[in-house]
Amino acid sequence: MKTILSVILTVVTLTAVSQDLRNVYGHVHDIYGNSLKGVKVTSQEKFSKTFTNEKGWYRFKVPATDSVLYFIHEDYETEIVRHNGKSRFDVRLSPAQNAQLLIQNVDDELEVDGVYFRNHKKENMLRTVSSMGVKTSAMPAMNVGGVFRQPDWNTENYASINENGFKDALINPLSTFSIDVDKASYSNVRRYLNQGEMPPADAVKVEEMVNYFNYSYPEPGSEHPFSVTAELSECPWDKGHNLLLVGLKGKSIEKSGLPPSNLVFLLDVSGSMNAWNKLGLVKKAFGLLVNELRPNDRVAIVVYAGAAGKVLDSTPGNKKQEIMEAIGRLQAGGSTAGGEGLKLAYKIANENFIEGGNNRIILATDGDFNVGVSSTSEMERLVEKERENGVFITVLGFGMRNIKDDKMETIADKGNGNYAYIDNIQEARKVLISEFGGTLFTIAKDVKFQLEFNPSKVKSYRLIGYENRLLNDEDFNDDAKDAGEMGSGHTVTALYEIIPAGSDGQAPSVDPLKYQDRQPADRKYPDEVVTIKLRYKEPDGNKSKLFDAIVKDSPVKISQASDNLKFASAVASFGMLLRGSEYMGDTSVEKILNLAQQSKGTDPEGYRTELIQLVKTVRDLNFFAEE
Repeated sequence: MKTILSVILTVVTLTAVSQDLRNVYGHVHDIYGNSLKGVKVTSQEKFSKTFTNEKGWYRFKVPATDSVLYFIHEDYETEIVRHNGKSRFDVRLSPAQNAQLLIQNVDDELEVDGVYFRNHKKENMLRTVSSMGVKTSAMPAMNVGGVFRQPDWNTENYASINENGFKDALINPLSTFSIDVDKASYSNVRRYLNQGEMPPADAVKVEEMVNYFNYSYPEPGSEHPFSVTAELSECPWDKGHNLLLVGLKGKSIEKSGLPPSNLVFLLDVSGSMNAWNKLGLVKKAFGLLVNELRPNDRVAIVVYAGAAGKVLDSTPGNKKQEIMEAIGRLQAGGSTAGGEGLKLAYKIANENFIEGGNNRIILATDGDFNVGVSSTSEMERLVEKERENGVFITVLGFGMRNIKDDKMETIADKGNGNYAYIDNIQEARKVLISEFGGTLFTIAKDVKFQLEFNPSKVKSYRLIGYENRLLNDEDFNDDAKDAGEMGSGHTVTALYEIIPAGSDGQAPSVDPLKYQDRQPADRKYPDEVVTIKLRYKEPDGNKSKLFDAIVKDSPVKISQASDNLKFASAVASFGMLLRGSEYMGDTSVEKILNLAQQSKGTDPEGYRTELIQLVKTVRDLNFFAEE
C-alpha cells in the first residue's frame, strides 16, 4: 500500500514540476502595519510552500495555472487570495476570532500575571497580550509571541493603479494621454528602500520614476517650446518585443530671463506636521527657495492648522531676512483646515496678481486635510476654478506614515501644477534650486500625446505607466480638456512595449468584427511604425497648437540603443519589479543593474548613481530571496 501511495505522490509531484512555474512574492503584515514573521504561504495545488522572513517577506514558485494562495498563522485568521497573473501580493492578516478584547479607559492599568501596562493615550486603544493567553487591547501595542511594540499607524494613501495592458493595433490604433512631469513616486520609493522597506505596490508609479531623471534630448528650435525625440529598440525584458521611447525637452530659460513671480507659500502647520522631516524640513527647504528669489519676485506666507491665517504680507524678494524670520517662527499644532488655507492663499495670490508673470501657490503638507473643505472632489473644484484665473499650484509632500499621495497629486494635476515628494534636504535642493525653472515656471500647458500605430507593423502595444493620465481619443482635439503642464528645461519620457506584426508574441484578441475588415487596408506607409502627434497651449493661451513626428521601422539591438533609452528602460524595469508587474518578463535585479551601469553617462549630480545604489540595496536586502 505504501508503495502505491509513494508512486501516486511521485506522479503528482512530477506533474506539478512539469508545469510552467512563476515567481510570486509579497509582504505580510498585521492590521497595524507590523511585519509578520513565520506566516506559512502555500498555493492552491500545495505544490510548494514557504514562510515569511523576519521582515514579513516571502517568495516562492507556483504553477502558472494556480490562482489561489493561502496565508496561515495560528494567531491570525487564514487569508485566501485569488490572483490574476500578477507577481506581487501584499496581505494583511486579522487577529484570530477567538481573541478576547478588553477595552481599557484612559490612564487605566491592566495587570496580566503581575505585569502592568498603562494606556498613555487620550483615547481608548487596543492591546494584545498573546503570550499570556489573553488577547486584549489597552494600549497601542502588540505582536505575537509576547513581544509588545508600538503599532506602525501607517495611514499613507495611494490611488490604486491598474496597469495598462496590450492593445490590438488594428482595433485600437490610437493611444492618447496627458504628459506627467510629477516625480514624487521616485523619491518616495527611495525613502522606503533607504529605510530597509519595500514600498507599497501602488506607491510605485513607473512613469514618475522614469521622469525623475533628465535625459539628453536636443534643445527645441524656435517654432515650438520643446523638441520631440523618438527611438526604437529591442525590449530588454522580452527579446521578442520592441521598445519605443518618446521624449520631450522643454525650452531652457535662464533664471534672469524668467518672468517675475507672485508666490504664496501655503504651509501646513497642523499637529501632524510636528516632526523633523515635516515642518522642520519645510523650513529648511523654503529657506533654500527664498535665497533664489529676485528683487522683482514677491512672496506672501499663509499657514493653516485649526484655522487659516496670513503670517506675511506679499513681500519683495530682496527682503530675505524678513521672509526667513516669518518662516522661522512657525510651529506645528492643531487640526488641519487645509481647505480654508487654500481659499486664503488663492485670495492673496489674486490680490497681488502680476500680468504676464508667474502667479503660483506652493503648498507644503503631508496631505492630511480634515477640517473645512477637505474632500478630494471639493479640492478639485476649487483649484480648477482658480487655474482659469491664471494662478497655478505646486504641491510638495513631506514626512512619512501619514502621506496622502492621492489627494496631493490630484490638487497639483487639477491646479495646472506639479507634485514632488521631499524626503531630505538634497531633494529640496533638486526641486527648488537645480530644477527651479521647471518646478515653478510653465512654458506650455495642456500638453497631450496621441500616437497612431501602423497595424501592418505593430500587432499590439502597451503604454508603460501613465495609468491615471489616459485620455479618450476624442479628447486630443478638445481644447476644453485639461492635460499636463511643462516647465522650463523639463524632460518628459514615455515608453511603449510593442509586439511586432508577424511575431509569435501573445496579443489580445477579440471576436471577428461584423462591420469592419480585420485586415490592415492601407499599405501606403510600409516603413512607418507610428505617427506621434502632440498638442499644447501657450501658458496664457486657450487654443492649442499641433505638430507631429514619424517613427520608422528600424529597431536596433538594446546594446546599440542610446543611453537615454537604456537608462529609461532600466528604471522602468526596476519599477515593474517593485510593483510585481505581470508584464516584467524576465526582469531581474542583475539585469537592471547591468543596464543602468552601462547607461549611467557623465551623471554630474549623481542621480543615476543613486538609482544604481538603490537597486543594489534591493539586492542586498534580499527582498526576493526564496525561503
